[in-house]
Amino acid sequence: MKKFSAFRIFEQDEKSAGRFVDLDIEDLDPGEVVIKSHYSSVNYKDALAGTGQGKVIRRFPVVGGIDVSGIVEHSRDERFKAGDEVLVTGYGMGVSHDGGFSEYVRVPADWVVPLPSGLTLFDAMALGTAGFTAALSIHRLEQNELKPENGKVIVTGATGGVASLAIAMLAQNGYEVVAVTGKDDAHDYLKSLGAAEILARSELAMGTRPLEKAQWAGAFDSVGGEMLAWLTRTMQQEGAIASFGNAGGIELHTTVMPFILRGIKLIGIDSAATGMSLRREIWCRLSANPSASLRAGLKPRLLAKTVHAVSFDQLPDTFSPMLQGKSMGRTIIQFSR
Repeated sequence: MKKFSAFRIFEQDEKSAGRFVDLDIEDLDPGEVVIKSHYSSVNYKDALAGTGQGKVIRRFPVVGGIDVSGIVEHSRDERFKAGDEVLVTGYGMGVSHDGGFSEYVRVPADWVVPLPSGLTLFDAMALGTAGFTAALSIHRLEQNELKPENGKVIVTGATGGVASLAIAMLAQNGYEVVAVTGKDDAHDYLKSLGAAEILARSELAMGTRPLEKAQWAGAFDSVGGEMLAWLTRTMQQEGAIASFGNAGGIELHTTVMPFILRGIKLIGIDSAATGMSLRREIWCRLSANPSASLRAGLKPRLLAKTVHAVSFDQLPDTFSPMLQGKSMGRTIIQFSR
C-alpha cells in the first residue's frame, strides 16, 4: 500500500500540536481491521487535542480524530470482510490509539460497528460521537422515566454538535425543548431544529438559593460549571440531567438539597467507553429503523441542517472557531476517494 496522509499530534517542549504527515499502514497502531476512510468529524475534544489547548492526548505521537466511517480494506477478524461499510467512534481513537484523521485507519475489531441499515457513511459522521452522545443521553434519561408529557426539557450550549442534534432528536419525538445559547444570531437556527423556546444565556436569572423554581423535567448539559449547578436547583421533582460537557468549567458547586428534597438525578454520559451491546443498540436507534425491542428512532430528519462539510486539508482551520464558540452544529471531514 502506498503512503497516505494523516494528521498526527506531537509533543515538543511540553506542548502539543498537530500537522499533516505521510505514513505507511505499519506506522499505525495495531489492529485487526484496516479501514479506508470516507468521512470523519471534528469534535470539541479533537480541537483541544489538535491545538494543544487541552491535555486530552494520553500518548505521543498519535493520529487525531475520535470518529471515522469508511470501507473495510482488510480484516484479520472473521466478523468483517473487505468491502464492509463500518464506523468507529470513541474507545481510544485519537487519544491513546491512532484515530480517524487519516486516509487509512487501523483499529481493533472489537471497536468496529457495522454501518446500520438506514444510514450512509456520510450520515454516520454527520452524527458521529456527537450524535451518539446525544442519543445515549436520551436513552439514559428515558431509563429514568423521562417522557414528553413530564414537562419541558432544557438543552444548554445549544449550538454545539451534541446539543444541536439532541434538540432535533427530542423535538421530533414530541418533547418541548428549551434551548439556552449565548449566540443572539442563532435563534432562527435553533428554532429550525425544533426548539420551542430560546433562552439567552446572558439573561438567565440563576439565583443563589439551594432550590429555585422547578422548571425542567429533563436537562442536557454540555456546559458544566455554574450552568450545571443552576440546573440542579431548577429541576422538577424526579427530574434528570444528562451531563456530557465542560465548556463552562469543570467545577460543580451545589448542595444535596435538590437530590434529597426533589429526588433529581445527575447522570454522567461517557460515550467513549460504552459497551458494544449498548453501542449497537444506540446506533440502531440512530438509523431510524428501530426493532420491536427499541423505542422511537432518533435519526434527525433535519440532519443536513446541523452539518458543514470540509475537505481533509482544511481540518486545521476548523479548530479555532470551535474552541472560540463560533461554530454551529457539526463539522464533517470528507476524504478524497
